[in-house]
Amino acid sequence: MGEVFTVAIVFAGFYYIIKMITDYLLKRRIVKSGHMEKADILSPVKPVDDEPQKMKSLKWALVATMAGAGLIVAYIVGDLYGFDRYGIERSLISFGIELMFIGLGFLFYFLVAIRQK
Repeated sequence: MGEVFTVAIVFAGFYYIIKMITDYLLKRRIVKSGHMEKADILSPVKPVDDEPQKMKSLKWALVATMAGAGLIVAYIVGDLYGFDRYGIERSLISFGIELMFIGLGFLFYFLVAIRQK
């Protein structure tokens, strides 16, 4: 399984390197032809920051807390019902519990953000 991830990472790396080179060559050709407005390299980059920094911190704190709670609940449920780690059909309940708690963390953040606005 590790070999598959290694191959995927290598191919993704090659893809991004080739994409960066071709984008550079294309923009260079556009600038040489005199169409600088189409190259989008001279326009100032404006950071898009819709939420303040404290709200970002709150979001990830809520999500991390709920993810931790999900891991604890998944462990307790697995202990109570005897789910083993190696039976895939039985161990998927842990992933479901974890994803539900992470989703609840995002939902709590959403409710807090709505109340702030």
